[in-house]
Amino acid sequence: MKNNIWTIMKKELARFFGDKRLVFTTILLPGLMIYIIYSLMGDGMANLYGPKADYVGKGYAINCTEPEKALLAGVPLEIEDIDIAQKDEVIEEIKSKDKDFLIIFPDGFIRAVEEYDITTGEEAPGVELYYNSTNTDSSAVVQGIMDSLNNYEDSIANKFDINKGKEAYDCASKEDMAGMTLAMILPFLLLTFLYSGCIAVTPESIAGEKERGTIATLLVTPLKRSHLALGKIFSLCIITFLAAVSSFLGTVLSMPKLMGAGTDGVSMDIYKPLDFVLVFVIIVTTVLVMVGVLSIISAFSKSVKEAGTASGPLVVVIMLVGMSSMFDSVSAKLPWHYMIPLYNSANCFKQIFSFDYSMTNVLICIVSNIVVSGILTLVLTKLFDSEKVMFAK
Repeated sequence: MKNNIWTIMKKELARFFGDKRLVFTTILLPGLMIYIIYSLMGDGMANLYGPKADYVGKGYAINCTEPEKALLAGVPLEIEDIDIAQKDEVIEEIKSKDKDFLIIFPDGFIRAVEEYDITTGEEAPGVELYYNSTNTDSSAVVQGIMDSLNNYEDSIANKFDINKGKEAYDCASKEDMAGMTLAMILPFLLLTFLYSGCIAVTPESIAGEKERGTIATLLVTPLKRSHLALGKIFSLCIITFLAAVSSFLGTVLSMPKLMGAGTDGVSMDIYKPLDFVLVFVIIVTTVLVMVGVLSIISAFSKSVKEAGTASGPLVVVIMLVGMSSMFDSVSAKLPWHYMIPLYNSANCFKQIFSFDYSMTNVLICIVSNIVVSGILTLVLTKLFDSEKVMFAK
């Protein structure tokens, strides 16, 4: 039995790995493309939403005397004093992004603020600040100016303080924050990658051989059809797992750039070896389930195209199950929830990445996936024994 299954596995693996283009597009390309695309997206978002390092804002001010400039001392600025008559001309420069801002203080601003009494009902002294929000650097500088003015306003009307000390009031650790982020993203991505690997090779292995007529040759040999089914499933699982690992590594390596976290943000160093072992085992058992389902669909199909079309609804299921991990309201809560194929894997991934998993639930998930994949393999074996199914025209 072992020799027969191994013979089929070697045949399938040789067919796959013998085609260098297929190996590249199925295993290497997904991870490489994910890393490149996500890294470029991260760099692009950093350039779009973040100011350049050491950027100094250049702008104009009206009635900005030394006391007013002292309020803005914490913001890197180059301020040119102008007259009110130049206001319209300066605004045009800001529109064209030649300058970053124009700030207009009322005459005697500091004194007016200190003497203002809110109980009089009179209009409070106001500051006008013109800027161009489509200019990333300009927006960052203007935000700094606003923060400085708001801090001054708070200081003159301060009645009590919140979190005034220097200690960390947010009790969430960096690991918790990174874990929350990864737990929301990676389950969906992992299931998608696993399915992409499965759909890339499974229909070709079964429906493709039916379409070419080569499977008929195998079925008439003395080889047991159950051995044929097992050999195909095991080899497909190996190929799919390698494709999933490639995609997973591409995601993990690009995640710091994608999240704009830098060296202190999202990092896989926060996880223990046991966490990766559990993720590895769940991936393997999930692949078994996916390959089993797609193999059955392929066995009923007459061509690769028909198998791909019939597998369409499964894509929707994978996406919905993957997204379920993003919402606590639909997350698995009871032990029997971890017996539901795919749904159990998504929730286990989420809990492992968020450091909140139960070993009991993980074991239920793994055992359930193995049992389900065993049932699917048995069904596929029966289909291989069916002349009507395997020789359908």
